[in-house]
Amino acid sequence: MCGIVGFVDNHYSIEDKEKIVHKMMDRIVHRGPNSSGQFVDESIAFGFRRLSIMDLEGGSQPIYSENDSKVIIFNGEVYNFKALREELTGKGHIFKTKADTEVILHGYEEYGTEIVKHLRGMFAFVIWDREKQELFGARDHFGIKPFYYYHQNGTFMFASEIKSFLDHPDFVKELNPKALKPYMTFQYSAVDETFFKNVFRIPEGHYFFVRGDKMELTEYWDAEFSEEDMTLETAIDLIDEAVQESVAAHSVSDVEVGTFLSSGVDSSFVTALTRPNYTFSIGFGDKSYNESHEAKKLTDKLGLKNYSKVVTGEQAFEKFPTIQYHLDEPASNPSCVPLYFLSELASEKVSVVLSGEGADELFAGYTDYGFATRSKIVRVFAEKLKKLPKKSRYRLARTIKKMPNFKGSMHLYKSLAPAEDFFIGQAFVFDEKEAESYLKEPFHDSESVNEIVQRHYKKVPDLPEVKKMQYLDIHQWMPKDILLKADKMTMAHSLEARTPLLDIRMMELAERIPTKYLINEENTKYAFRKAANRHLPDEWADREKLGFPVPIKDWLREEKFYKDIRSLFEADFVSMFFHQDKILQLLDDNFNEKIDERRKIWTIFTFLIWYKVYFIDEDLDTKG
Repeated sequence: MCGIVGFVDNHYSIEDKEKIVHKMMDRIVHRGPNSSGQFVDESIAFGFRRLSIMDLEGGSQPIYSENDSKVIIFNGEVYNFKALREELTGKGHIFKTKADTEVILHGYEEYGTEIVKHLRGMFAFVIWDREKQELFGARDHFGIKPFYYYHQNGTFMFASEIKSFLDHPDFVKELNPKALKPYMTFQYSAVDETFFKNVFRIPEGHYFFVRGDKMELTEYWDAEFSEEDMTLETAIDLIDEAVQESVAAHSVSDVEVGTFLSSGVDSSFVTALTRPNYTFSIGFGDKSYNESHEAKKLTDKLGLKNYSKVVTGEQAFEKFPTIQYHLDEPASNPSCVPLYFLSELASEKVSVVLSGEGADELFAGYTDYGFATRSKIVRVFAEKLKKLPKKSRYRLARTIKKMPNFKGSMHLYKSLAPAEDFFIGQAFVFDEKEAESYLKEPFHDSESVNEIVQRHYKKVPDLPEVKKMQYLDIHQWMPKDILLKADKMTMAHSLEARTPLLDIRMMELAERIPTKYLINEENTKYAFRKAANRHLPDEWADREKLGFPVPIKDWLREEKFYKDIRSLFEADFVSMFFHQDKILQLLDDNFNEKIDERRKIWTIFTFLIWYKVYFIDEDLDTKG
């Protein structure tokens, strides 16, 4: 695990390149405090910060091919590297290290771009071919590891974190005005171009080449959902076997491995199988916001130790600028806050943790996929209606939408309607028109919410509605929110997070599971929960999903925090983006309990803190 930076550029001397790449590396020292390395020649410079996890003595990077014609830097873990190494050794390749990095390099020599299809893991890497003078790079299937690029005026830069670009003299730091309006709806940076103008992400499941001044992106993987005929018991057995195998594969390490543990089924399942020496939980004091109580109950039953911490509102607000700095772009998912402190806690004991990301997307754990009522009668009725022909279902859904609200109407509508009509992912903060009413005119011009989601829906028109929604989340919510915050918050504390429930082998199974075993009248993530129940105390796996509960409702009605936010909303620079009278009225009405608009306020607050950090203060103590 580490951070990578670099640039292709013929304008600077080798000496100047070395100075520039050192600054870029120093900016992300938190990603790899154990060691560093670099490669510089007339055309390219790249650097590497290492967090030692595997092959502690011999895994330093860059790593060179046998004849030194190719050189690689790599961020991530390849879980099948031992099998690949054996295969490549049999084909005559000679290895100098025991690290998974070298497997990618020799694999590229043997298989070319097809190497990415052989890799099981999380990765962002680049390989420089010194003879061809070309750069090859790739990002993992799901986008677990971040990977950004900036390609302007003859310079191609890449990095694990955008902030590395700040230290390159050719980087022009500008706000991308088209990112703000979609963010107001989605709560994360939802478009392909980031909040920094001309900075883009390497998309998940893609590789690229840079040859001269040209960049070429190619998709090598995409989800392919199907409906395989199988019994429920078969589905449960397959999931159980796959999770056990994946947890074992993700647990291989030369250092101690712990687990994040909430009250939910995903992290509980992983913890029950891992049986680590260390489990970690976080809370905010009040019982309704403190998952560590339930985590402690589970570890007591399993005979494990749980380390927990209570975070105060004062601590959360004090560290919030640092949190936004580490995220690179504004992200108003409240769970960023507990995850930051949870990672800090875990880093005191271990260098690697297993977490539960991915199960909700792969096995349909979200209630928004069509589980919007507590009434079993309504849920059973909805399952029967799902058997109607598609046109009849859609027509009935649109009729229900026009009717006065009644008990269970939302559940029936979401069970029958085309996903395209109502689902944009797991976050919805501002309606698009409402966002425009708060934003100044220059920020109205952007991709619409519909354009953003339709780009994905158009690829899967014939899938069942639940799998359409899963597909959208896999390409929007997961890489741009869930996985991004998991990587950035853990790496802020030099901690590696692994996701055994989000793995290409797990995905290959999840694609085959019938929809009726994913979500039905009984529960979300139905077959997955049944598999988990084999390893957890009775009924533990059937607990309602909470996420990371964060008391922003209470914070926004505490006078000291309200005053701090109001002071920010009144700042001169804010008028560049928002109609200040409207956002102040929103804040005041919420404080006075006339309305409850905590998510809208938090989303505006988050953006302003992020902008202040990157464009006004620019002197944040990033060691905090």
